Amino acid sequence: MQVNPYLFYDGNCEEAFNYYARVLGGEIEAMLTHEGTPAAEQVPADWVKKIMHARMSIDGEVLMASDAPPGSSGKPAGFSVSLQVEEPARAEQVFAALADGGVIKLPIAQTFWAKRFGMCVDRFGIPWMINCD
Repeated sequence: MQVNPYLFYDGNCEEAFNYYARVLGGEIEAMLTHEGTPAAEQVPADWVKKIMHARMSIDGEVLMASDAPPGSSGKPAGFSVSLQVEEPARAEQVFAALADGGVIKLPIAQTFWAKRFGMCVDRFGIPWMINCD
């Protein structure tokens, strides 16, 4: 059994995943739109080029997502995507990239349990926790 986060975006999934691939070193394995599928009939006409399903691999872990059609998804709450990073410098780099244009909830710093820990909400509205044991 695997547990993988599945994120929903308000029409900017493709932009978010391209950004994550660049700053996290991920590989986008799938980026499927509604266009040309039976799902195209279930979304507004201006939504057919939005992402129906995306999949990214980051160091062997999987992150998946899609664009939620208008009115079908709310603001993310009650969770954070947690990244475990091995080196403090890399943790700071990842945190800075995810926080850029977003909101810092807890600045990245050394804690009693970690060399670095920080929390932010990225420019796409997704909450993240960066931890470096």
